[in-house]
Amino acid sequence: MISQLLFIACLGICAYFLTKNIRNIIRNILLGKPKEMDGAKWDRWKMVLLIAFGQKKMFARPISALLHLCVYVGFVIINIEVLEIVTDGLLGTHRILYPVLGSFYSIVINFFEMLAILVILACVIFLLRRNVLKLPRFTMSEIRQFPLLDANLILIVEIVLMFAFLNMNATDYLLQSRNVEHYASTGPFIFSHFFSPLFEGLSTSQLVFAERFFWWAHIIGIMLFANYLPFSKHLHIAMAFPNTYYSNLEAKGKLKNMPIVTREVKTMLGVPLDEVEKKQAESNEIGRFGAKDVTDLTWKNLMEAYTCTECGRCSSVCPANITGKKLSPRKIMMDTRDRMEEIGRNIDKNGHFLEDGKSLFGNYISSEELLACTTCNACAEACPVNIDPLDIIVQLRRYRVMEEAKAPDSWNAMFANLENNQAPWKFSPSDRFNWANQ
Repeated sequence: MISQLLFIACLGICAYFLTKNIRNIIRNILLGKPKEMDGAKWDRWKMVLLIAFGQKKMFARPISALLHLCVYVGFVIINIEVLEIVTDGLLGTHRILYPVLGSFYSIVINFFEMLAILVILACVIFLLRRNVLKLPRFTMSEIRQFPLLDANLILIVEIVLMFAFLNMNATDYLLQSRNVEHYASTGPFIFSHFFSPLFEGLSTSQLVFAERFFWWAHIIGIMLFANYLPFSKHLHIAMAFPNTYYSNLEAKGKLKNMPIVTREVKTMLGVPLDEVEKKQAESNEIGRFGAKDVTDLTWKNLMEAYTCTECGRCSSVCPANITGKKLSPRKIMMDTRDRMEEIGRNIDKNGHFLEDGKSLFGNYISSEELLACTTCNACAEACPVNIDPLDIIVQLRRYRVMEEAKAPDSWNAMFANLENNQAPWKFSPSDRFNWANQ
């Protein structure tokens, strides 16, 4: 009974803080402006199945994709057993699903153990890639300090959780072989059996203690892991699914017009406004050109910032980054999340947002980074979960050019040519096809 009460208390504390953290994340995402999502629902579910579940874009790099698939499938499926552990913890039972599944139970557990071994191997390789091989995208300036610690910590925790699971089964099987009451004979556990020699010399009471220790270590570890996720880049294991559902289904690289500009141009040309534009015009609300802070971005931009796993695939294919420019699309997403969470903490502290004199553009992202972008869309194409750093870059750049009137001279020349000649070049429109007569 004491064990059950302790488990209920731990589960309640975990659920309280997890709920609180999830609510904060939702609150922070909703700091963004509304955004309408067009497209058929089937197309969106297809995107989820292919990109999030199927990890289609990951296989552009097959080796890392297979390793990630081992961790993804293994960790998710193994944690199905958490349902049994939670039930056992609440009811004071032990392996409650065994009477239901019968001999099939040991097959399921052995399958889970095989996945646990694969997860451990994959995590060890990932640790070596980050800390020994030091792949270039894992050594960029924005990925040092906490991001590196965060990545290593998560991989180590996953390894510890898998070993706790295997040792729990190893000690459990030894107790079954000694016909200890409460431990049903579920059959052999093939993979955890290799850990049994570590515990064979223990007395029955010591073995029971060891089994309970690993049982508690596994479930408490999962509870702590769940509450750490909202502060970690590994939140992507949950956010990848809604983010891919709300993917941009329009043509890649298509830049959206600003509603306020569209409305003004229509008014100047005498083109009728639609209902939404009429309401915006009637409100007399002065909109901002582009985005200066995260509150000027859309909720989708902010959700993408939480989805980013900081893998660096975007930065590794960015032409500006490759050629030594300051721009890193990964840093754009990391900065957006950092600023969003800073505003969230401000709201938590003061009850509402108290102006802090900071903004995403200027304090986090510099003009040099924005001007380096060629809008080639390589970053969005490379992202395994369809994050679009380019959209944030364009919105910040629009603010810089249209609100602060800060554009390079070459840009101003191009703008003048577009206005006067309907083309970026300084030639008369009537001369547009002269090349054909050469």
